[in-house]
Order: sequence, then structure tokens, then C-alpha cells
Amino acid sequence: MAENQSPQHNRYENDEHYMKLALQLAEATRGQTSPNPMVGCVIVKDRTIIGVGSHLKAGEAHAEILALAMAGDKARGATAYVTLEPCSHHGRTPPCAEALIREGVSRVVIAMLDPNPLVAGQGAQKLEEAGIQVITGVCEAQARQLNEVFSKFITTGLPFVTVKTAMTLDGKVATETGNSRWITGEAARLDVHRIRHEHDAILVGIGTVLQDNPQLTTRLPNGGKNPLRVILDSALRVPPEAHVVRDGQAPTWIFTTSRACPDKRKLLERQGLRVLSAGAGDQVDIAEVMRILGKENITSLFVEGGSQINSAFLHARAIDKVITYVAPKIVAGQTAPSPFGGPGIEEMSRAISLADITVEKISEDIKISGYPVWR
Repeated sequence: MAENQSPQHNRYENDEHYMKLALQLAEATRGQTSPNPMVGCVIVKDRTIIGVGSHLKAGEAHAEILALAMAGDKARGATAYVTLEPCSHHGRTPPCAEALIREGVSRVVIAMLDPNPLVAGQGAQKLEEAGIQVITGVCEAQARQLNEVFSKFITTGLPFVTVKTAMTLDGKVATETGNSRWITGEAARLDVHRIRHEHDAILVGIGTVLQDNPQLTTRLPNGGKNPLRVILDSALRVPPEAHVVRDGQAPTWIFTTSRACPDKRKLLERQGLRVLSAGAGDQVDIAEVMRILGKENITSLFVEGGSQINSAFLHARAIDKVITYVAPKIVAGQTAPSPFGGPGIEEMSRAISLADITVEKISEDIKISGYPVWR
């Protein structure tokens, strides 16, 4: 052992190592556990991994239960690494904290405490009361980012909203004639389909439906989950021949206002669409849309609308994350649209800043992600 390394230092390094493995297990299930969180568990004894598990789907066994089953009798005296605090309540599955106690683990390392009010520290407390050593906060930042959707939904009842835009180097989302195919390259578009797979719902405005007639489905080489399709359409202008109406590839909900034509509403409902009212004014109320989606257990919403829809979410302060793809192209044009339209912010000092920025090169394009800071 090096002179500047203590046994405690080595143990912490080992804790990080095994927790990162647990985080990788959890990450592999992205897009399939909603409305539950992604959770990974690694059980270690004598510096040997004896059990691993990840929660695969809501209603199925939790990560700890799967890892304990693999470890068997060897779990007694072992250390369990869990990316999220073990549950302490009876839900669709039995409490994981009780299972860890019953199987005799001696130490539990937790990345982050569960924001779910039904747990919120009670799982860790139950473990400690049983004489198990509990360590929290190992790789906590990574764990919080992993389950940012779950944390927002479980504490507010509202979906986590990601707004995605794609623009040229001079900030245009289309040419002056409205042509927008394709701004980014194939690799960036494939990345968007991967993100669609990870979301519960995808949203656009009626303008996008009329202009592009999009499918709003996930098209990955090895398949993928099609999210719920959400259309904001205040006057119910969606054409009966639109892909989102007739292709049957995914459920489609249309949010309109109480002023919409009752006959058109009935026609769309007969075609299998769900039509919901969100507001009594001329425009759909974004806050009401969020409340309705939350009540329907939609935990994540991927907004791929045009500049007006993006602006509506911006002014409603309903954006949790922004993803922008920037293509190395210039189209110019005084009237060519930009990613956000509508009324602008008058002073640069009041512009919405993004925090925790990440920048990634995807083939020829640049992907920028960040989180709006709402003053």
C-alpha cells in the first residue's frame, strides 16, 4: 500500500468502482422502467462480485432482489451497492430493505436517497436499525442525473420536459421557404430516435403536423419503443389522412380547447384518437397539458415542436432540459425561423441561461445539452 493511502481511502475507491458498475446496469434499462426509476445493484464479498441485478420493468423484481437471488447464501456478510435507496414500503413488490436484512448483508452503499415521499430515508434508516452499516452519497451526482425524470415526477406529479431543436450554424431551423430536411446528418437523427425510445411521450404542434406530416415514431436499427404521440391543436385542424391519425403505430392524443368543433372531435375519436380539452381560451394551456399528462403517469415528455411550441413551453417555464443539435451549415434569410419564436426577452441580462452544459460531437454535428436556470 502506498504511504498516502489509508484502508479507508482504498475502501472508498472500491466503493466508487462497484457503484459505477451498478450505475451501468441501471443505465442499460433506460426507456423501459417508467414510471419506476432505473436501479442497479452489485453485491460484493471478499472483493468478488457475487450478484448483480437491475430493475427491468415496472411491476417486476427490483434490482436488489435479483442480485440477492444470484448471490444466494454468499450474501451473508457481503456489501450491496445500490444506485437508489432500497425501498421500505409495500408496493407492487415487497420492500427491498427487508430482503437485504433477511439475507444478512453487513454493509449497504447507496448512491442517492429516494426522493419518493414513501421512502425518503426510511429505507436507509431501517437498514441501520437492523445493524447494517449504511454509506450514502457515493457517485451521487451520476445517480441523480440518471434518474432526473423520476425525481421530477415523483415530487411534483408532472412530467420531465426535454425540448429538442436542430439548427444551422446561423441559428435557423428551416429556410425561408420552410424547407428543413435535413438540417443534421444521419448520425444525429439516429441519436434523436434513441432519445425518443427513452421517453414516455413525444409532443409537436399542429403546425409541424401540417408542414411535415411526421410519423413521430422510434426508428432504430434494432427496433425501439414508440412513445405516446401528443399533438397540440387548438382548432382541431389535424387532417384525417395524417400519419399520426391513420398509421396506428402508437397511441395519439390531441390537446385542444373547449372551443374546438364538437363534430371534428367526434370524428377523430371514432378514428381511435383521444381528444382532451386543456384550456378555454384560443390557445392550449401548457400548464394544464402538463397536469393531465402527469395524472396519466406520463413521466417524461420529448418536445420536438416548431418555434411557436418551443416558445410556449419557454414562457410557461415548463422546460427541464434543452438539447440542441447544431449543423455546420449556413442558410441565411431574414425571415428564416429560429428554434424559439413568439415574444422575445427584451434585455440580454434576463436571457434564460443553461447550467450543467455538455457538448458532444456526433459525426459532423454538435450536440449541446443543458438545464434552464429559472430565476
